[in-house]
Amino acid sequence: MKSAVLAVIFLTALFEIASTVAGAQRGLSNSPSADQTSSDTRGTQQSTSLEPGELFRDCDNCPELVVVPPGDFVMGSNDTPYEKPEHPISIRKPFAIGRREVTFAEWDQCADTGACKVRPEDHGWGRGDRPVVNVSWEDAKLFVAWLSQRTGQKYRLPSESEREYAARAGTKTPFWWGREVGTGHAQCDACGSPIKQQVVPVGSFRPNGFGLYDTSGNAAEWVEDCWNDSYRNAPKDASPWTSGDCRLRVLRGGNFLSKASDVRSAARFRYDVDVRYYANGFRVARELP
Repeated sequence: MKSAVLAVIFLTALFEIASTVAGAQRGLSNSPSADQTSSDTRGTQQSTSLEPGELFRDCDNCPELVVVPPGDFVMGSNDTPYEKPEHPISIRKPFAIGRREVTFAEWDQCADTGACKVRPEDHGWGRGDRPVVNVSWEDAKLFVAWLSQRTGQKYRLPSESEREYAARAGTKTPFWWGREVGTGHAQCDACGSPIKQQVVPVGSFRPNGFGLYDTSGNAAEWVEDCWNDSYRNAPKDASPWTSGDCRLRVLRGGNFLSKASDVRSAARFRYDVDVRYYANGFRVARELP
C-alpha cells in the first residue's frame, strides 16, 4: 500500500514537471507576461528591434508611431507640372512615422513647458484629439526638437518622399483607396464628409495599408523639404530636398477645405516657413536604430 502511494506521488510530480517544461516551450507562464499585460501599442523599452507594421510610443503621452517597411515606388504624377517628372525612389531602410497627425493635446504638452511658443487657436472646433492647426513650419520644428529632447530619440519632420511613400502604402492609384475620391474616406470639401469646413478628430476614417490615418485631407502636413517647382534634380532616395526656395516648405495631403485633386497621394503645395494657417498641421517621423 505504501509503495503504491509513493508511486502515485512520483507519477504526479513527473506530470507536473513535464507540463511546466511544455508550457515554457510554448511561452506560457503562471504569472502575466509583458505581452499579456501590454496594450497593442508597445513601449520601445520592451523591444530593441521593431518590425514593419509594429506600433509603439516612446512615452505614455507621445505620438503613436508605426514602423514603415523599406521599398521602392514611383513618386509624383503627370497631373500637374509641380508633380513632374515621375521618378523612382528607393526607401532603403525602415522608418517610424506618426500614425496620426499631431493633436492639440500633444501640442499643448509642449506649450505647457514653454518649448513651443504658441498655443494655436482651435476656431471653436475643439482641441484634444483634433489635429493641431495654425502652426507654421518653424513651430513644427520646435515640437520635434522638444520631443527629441524629452524622449532621447531622434524625431523630425518626414521628408517629402517618405510622406508620399507612407501615404501610398504600396498603391499606385491617385488615392490609396482607389481611382476615385468617393465618399467616407477623408475629410475634404469633395469627400462627402458629414461635417463640413473644419478638422475632425484624428482617426475618424479607416487607415491605409501601412496603418496611417488621415494621409488625405483633414490637416495639411508640413514636411522637411524646401519648395521646388518640379522634381527635376530631386533626390533619388528618402532624403529631404534641402535646396531650392527654402523660405517656402512643402505641405502634403491636402486639408479639410481641399478639392479632390488636392488630396491625391501625389498632390503637393507650399507655404512660407513662418506663416500659420488654420488648415496646416503636421505629423512626426522618428529615426530607427
